[in-house]
Amino acid sequence: MPDPAPSTNAMPSGPVPHDSAPPPWLRTAAGWSWRLIVLVAGIALVFWAVTQVLIVFVAVFLALVITAVLNPLTDLYHRVMPRALATAAAILSGVLVIGGLLTYVVVSVAGQWERLAGEFNTGIDQIVDLIENSSLPVDVDLDTRDQWIDDAADWIQENSQTLVSRAAESAGSIVEGVAVLVLAIFCTVFFLASGTGMWRWFMTQVPARTRQKWHAVAGAGWYTFSGYTRGIVLVAITNGILAGIFLSILGVPLAAPLAVLVFIGTFIPLIGAPLAMIIAAVVALAADGLLTALAVTLGIAGIGQLEGHVLQPLIMGKQVSLHPVVVALGVTCGTVVGGILGAIIAVPLIAVAWSVYSTLRKQPDGTVPDEAVPDEAVPGDGPSDADADADDGSFDADPSPGRNSS
Repeated sequence: MPDPAPSTNAMPSGPVPHDSAPPPWLRTAAGWSWRLIVLVAGIALVFWAVTQVLIVFVAVFLALVITAVLNPLTDLYHRVMPRALATAAAILSGVLVIGGLLTYVVVSVAGQWERLAGEFNTGIDQIVDLIENSSLPVDVDLDTRDQWIDDAADWIQENSQTLVSRAAESAGSIVEGVAVLVLAIFCTVFFLASGTGMWRWFMTQVPARTRQKWHAVAGAGWYTFSGYTRGIVLVAITNGILAGIFLSILGVPLAAPLAVLVFIGTFIPLIGAPLAMIIAAVVALAADGLLTALAVTLGIAGIGQLEGHVLQPLIMGKQVSLHPVVVALGVTCGTVVGGILGAIIAVPLIAVAWSVYSTLRKQPDGTVPDEAVPDEAVPGDGPSDADADADDGSFDADPSPGRNSS
């Protein structure tokens, strides 16, 4: 009689093998972990490289800022004159405006600097007196403040040699500043005059299959950067004019220099305008009393609210749309990493990075649709026939903002 067929449900006689592979959640976490490590390392490498050529980075960044501001004016002049002359006329116009503003600031502050310092010191004395005579558990009187000043003077005297050596070292910073300005103007001339030709040459150096993506990323980044730059300049001018009018109506002395401080402070997000407001309030307190100081504080705070809720959305629109928490964190990180320069450039860099990321994620397969490419991609002149054809004819979009901007 034949043996029965072995049962398929019979248990194996040897030990049961175990799956040595890690669970799926661990593999996913590990995959994301090493990617994040590589990303952070890449960002750190970029920051390190920037610090090694900081002068060049600042010069190029300043050139892009000037280009974004002057490019519409250059396009306007280009309607009636050649591009080279339009570039020269736009730069000359910018120099005249900036030079006039600096001259006005120097003359107004130089003529009233002693008065401004005196009013500020008087305001500080009044604030200390108010704190001393109030019911707050704070014991700060004028003698204590004078003692602080004497201690600071003693420290300066004891460390005078160190301070002198550092001042001598700062002379090199002046030379570097001049070099940065000259290099920025040099780059600005070529960005305004032949930005399109430079961009088209760069596009011929990348593979044809990725040119549309590069064009879309550059267009989104430049669209955001130029929108932020022109917008912040218009907002700063508006803030300065409104502050000057408001201080003049209240009869606060030194209204013009204080309005200039508000204008300059607008370029430093979150902290610049409040510092200018504090200085204006202290001067108003010394000149016209507590009620005027409170009125100045509330008025400039109202100007800040007008800027945040009306001017920036109206002028910048959707070009720069960042949550206030992101702005605060970016400015803080920028200040820690790069001081005042980091605080100024943090917001535009974050806005450009987010715009680039948003453009790249529009298609899962990495391709970018045509509608994702804004009209502005790079600064420069209009299209040229010589540059219109790429090496294989696969890229013929005109990235110049000169076509549609004014």
